[in-house]
Amino acid sequence: MALILFAFVVRLRDGLPLSASTDFQHSTELQDRKQQLRLLSKALPLYPERGTVTGHDLHIHFLSSGGVSYMAVCSCRLPVALAFCFLEDVRWEFSDRFDGTAVALATRPYPFLEFDSIIQKLKQHYNQSGGPSLGVTLAEVQDELRTSPPHIITLGDLPLSNGAANGHAEQGPATGSNQRLEPVSAPGILSLVLNIMCAALNLIRGVHLMEYTFQDDYDGIWNVVAFLLAFLCCVCQCQLYLFHSSLRKQKAFTLLSAIVICNGFLFGLRNVWQLTFHVSVACLSTALTLSRKLQDRTNDCGV
Repeated sequence: MALILFAFVVRLRDGLPLSASTDFQHSTELQDRKQQLRLLSKALPLYPERGTVTGHDLHIHFLSSGGVSYMAVCSCRLPVALAFCFLEDVRWEFSDRFDGTAVALATRPYPFLEFDSIIQKLKQHYNQSGGPSLGVTLAEVQDELRTSPPHIITLGDLPLSNGAANGHAEQGPATGSNQRLEPVSAPGILSLVLNIMCAALNLIRGVHLMEYTFQDDYDGIWNVVAFLLAFLCCVCQCQLYLFHSSLRKQKAFTLLSAIVICNGFLFGLRNVWQLTFHVSVACLSTALTLSRKLQDRTNDCGV
């Protein structure tokens, strides 16, 4: 059995996958470690630059440097110093090919997937010869580890979701900051355009009416409030459709109710057709917001 099974390169600040080795083994424990690896990558800023997650037969080692973290799943039979020699070699090769600007500007997962071939060569070298291949020597790494030993983490210490410690991550309630919605559809684009149009009409009418209200001792102040509140609700509907948020259903119906009430209050300043148009756009936006599902996230570690 190979001593180094899988390698993973991620951006340190947010865990964005940059590159990974191709995996040809499908043991249960390896798949569990890869799942833990993906989840651990999101929490790397909480840990020192070197660390080891101890497991039964497989360990996870990671090395962070220059805004990038290099991670590997290794057999417990592989000496820790050799594992970090491997990560140093990966770091050496990666930093030689990609600068910090390219890493910082990356927006999609695995932008440097071609680096996989380099990782494969290093893995093969270590698994066959069992020694460093570049400028890093085993003695240097051993000295560094004696001076600054890696932070030891157990599976129970990982800040992961329930069930992830034993390799079975559960999908809990997601936050808007780390969840992606399905791509915007053609009807969704139409609803956004119509919503922006309604927002602009409400803002223009509200500002225009405000000028007369100030001249007439604030007699129509509540009409101004209704126009401006409808404007804000239209903007919020666009935001709610584009970005995931907790309590989406409650927020969507609250915004719809506010728009209906505002337009009902403005009856007289708007005719029936205008009111129907504004309410219909709000209903369309609400329906599309509620029907837009979270995007299924594939396993980030699998290549």
